[in-house]
Amino acid sequence: MTSALFTDFYELTMMTGYLAAGMADDTATFDLFFRHPPGGIDQVVLAGVEQVIDELVDLRFKEDELAFLAGLDRFPAAFLDRIADERFACNVWAIPEGTPVFGNEPLLRVTGPLLQAQWVETLLINRVAYASLVASHALAVVQAARGKPVLEFGARRAHGPNGALTASRAAMIGGCAGTSNVEAARRFGLQVSGTQAHSWIMAFPTELDAFRAYAATFPDDCVLLVDTYDTLGQGLPNAVTVAHELADRGHRLRGVRLDSGDLGALARGARAQLDAAGCHEVQIIASGDLDADRISMLERSGAPLDAYGVGTAMVTARSDPAFSGVYKIAEVEGRPTLKLSGSPEKTSNPGRKQVWRTTTGDIVGLEHERHSGRPLLEPVLSSGRRCRDTDDIETIVRRCRDGVAQLGHDGHRRTVRLSDELSALRSQLIDELRG
Repeated sequence: MTSALFTDFYELTMMTGYLAAGMADDTATFDLFFRHPPGGIDQVVLAGVEQVIDELVDLRFKEDELAFLAGLDRFPAAFLDRIADERFACNVWAIPEGTPVFGNEPLLRVTGPLLQAQWVETLLINRVAYASLVASHALAVVQAARGKPVLEFGARRAHGPNGALTASRAAMIGGCAGTSNVEAARRFGLQVSGTQAHSWIMAFPTELDAFRAYAATFPDDCVLLVDTYDTLGQGLPNAVTVAHELADRGHRLRGVRLDSGDLGALARGARAQLDAAGCHEVQIIASGDLDADRISMLERSGAPLDAYGVGTAMVTARSDPAFSGVYKIAEVEGRPTLKLSGSPEKTSNPGRKQVWRTTTGDIVGLEHERHSGRPLLEPVLSSGRRCRDTDDIETIVRRCRDGVAQLGHDGHRRTVRLSDELSALRSQLIDELRG
């Protein structure tokens, strides 16, 4: 359960102010959205929704958390008494997790008591933005691999244990085939994958001893890391020896892994040696600080690689680790409102909205409107309780795959436009706010 104190301090001060002003129970609507994709990302994939919805259902202040707030001497007793009994009771609508999404359209819509809807801003942005960031990078890597399996190897480079778990799950949504993170595999029902590190090879007197020992332990799932000393001069010949020994015992070497050097040249040399030895079925897996650009280059060059392991660049979103998640109030007590900015892209859209996906692009309009296409926002919480079952990871992965396919190769270039009615309301409010 996420702590109720996982929030920015100003959320609590605003909640205190709403209560003092008699506005705590005014009905408000907030939108969670992003303004533009991270750098280097063509298509954003929505992730983190199911997890954060589960957290909202259980969100409440515990006694030790209330005691901490009381000890700050910043909050009046009336506020502490109010939140002591607080349970999240808002209505939440969301675009289903795994859906390809675009800038400036609501991803989640929260409607309920102003005090509560304000409370969850930090949690929603944190959970959805980071998960979507990793899922989108994973999609870019998977697309660069042109259908070849991509394994997520990023736990040791992720931003803490929670970041690693979120990243592993999000990477699967983006299309990865497995993860090295054992706890993520257990918790989320993911395929786990891994072989050995260089330390295994170096712990034995010789590389061949290390290979033989691993093959004896895992004869039916043996992938050998061949670049500890001399990839083509020693590693591949030793792997071929073990492959033949396994075959004599009725087993098969599954693959070899290249983790450094000129992966394209090494893959060609490895494939030549394996084929010459009759090991045509042995796969070649590449890892070692890979990202979408490097994988795309390897694929364009025709490197004979069968799978990729990707870690740091994907789970840290190294090309652009910031995701512009935004949570803005759009309506209070039926009164539409917006944030006005000198930068047009930072002026928010007012009112309670829906998103329609059409064959030509997405339409953002007011909830009561009707447009051709498929409405994307669906109810997930009613008065703080789930109104549908949780989607499992297989459903979410399939939704991402199908959604990207339906958009087509140039789907990321699709437009998002405001409906005429929403556009008119926006212009009217801008004029009013400018006096």
